Amino acid sequence: MIDEILPSWVASAERFGDVPEETLFPEERPLIARAVDRRRREFVTGRHCARLALARIGVTPVPIPRGERGAPVWPTGTVGSITHCSGYRAAAVASADVARAVGIDAEPHEPLPEEVLSTIASPGEIAALRAMGDADGEVCWDRILFSAKESVYKVWFPLTGRWLDFTEAVVDIEPSGTFRARLLVADPAVGTDTLPGRWVVSDGHIATSIALPRPGDPAPARP
Repeated sequence: MIDEILPSWVASAERFGDVPEETLFPEERPLIARAVDRRRREFVTGRHCARLALARIGVTPVPIPRGERGAPVWPTGTVGSITHCSGYRAAAVASADVARAVGIDAEPHEPLPEEVLSTIASPGEIAALRAMGDADGEVCWDRILFSAKESVYKVWFPLTGRWLDFTEAVVDIEPSGTFRARLLVADPAVGTDTLPGRWVVSDGHIATSIALPRPGDPAPARP
């Protein structure tokens, strides 16, 4: 699923079930020592997917510790993102030679609770969601918006080291499977105020992605 919405220069791996905890490196075990079972399974399989994806760009399997705000610390020379939701885990990685940042997110294909939508979306975004819902009520457009903003944050934070609120990015969703996020706050580390992304709905899940290439480097899009 996630591979469908990533460019050819980003490697990925996904799992719809969990892998044994023995796949963890010893250095990673303390990170989930006090975690509940669900969180342990998410962490273990997410790290497993990350190592599979790294192997596809020639990186030897290594521990992936946690950094600030729990973000994965990727091996030197790589960038990436991990996501998980009920029944799905995935990772996407790229060489830092061609990519500045990669952000992915997965969610269940279910409507957002109304109280959540009002805290993450602007009045303009809510109006756009209602219009799309009128045109196609089978798609949970509000959950796509939420997921897209999660992908925005996963690109923003590794570059800036700063928090980005849901309301600090305005997302325009296209029914064709793309979206465009306009940042309402500036940071020279990002180098742009607009982040293009893609989305997909498959088998009861939503996935979104943003892959930010290095300026001037060849980064062909997936056919």
